[in-house]
Amino acid sequence: MSHAHGVPEGADGRAMLDGFVDEHREGLRLSLEGLTEEQARRRLVPSATTLLGLVKHATFVERVWSEEAVLCRPRTELGLPAAAEDSFLLTDDDTVASVLAEHESACAAARSIASSVGLDDLVHGNRRGPLPFRWVQLHLLRELAQHCGHADILREQVLAADAAPRA
Repeated sequence: MSHAHGVPEGADGRAMLDGFVDEHREGLRLSLEGLTEEQARRRLVPSATTLLGLVKHATFVERVWSEEAVLCRPRTELGLPAAAEDSFLLTDDDTVASVLAEHESACAAARSIASSVGLDDLVHGNRRGPLPFRWVQLHLLRELAQHCGHADILREQVLAADAAPRA
């Protein structure tokens, strides 16, 4: 059986979806591999988007679409910012290790929560109102894929700048 990026083509729809989500989770984590704290925090665009900030935002996303959407726990109770754009902001305490640990914890919780929900089940904790869990998972995949693309470009810029000969 051939595999597209490690996800078996013959898997059922749920296994494929879960596999693609996990691949993109790992892709974001790998964007930080081998980077210094400075490289991970380096701002190369006018927004607050950095490699470390992308993974921190992905942690927010995981928690919003599992703990908030499925378990109906409000962001205030979860200690999450109200606005998604604020989830990119780094504090002095954020390090590559701490952000990766929080991300892995959020992903493990999201996997556990997702395992108890059917794709056709409605979830009620999102501001849009009731949504099928299939929509939630496809939206999560879409968002993670977009951020993996951002991370690829930012990592390439960081590594290219640091490899350039100094004048």
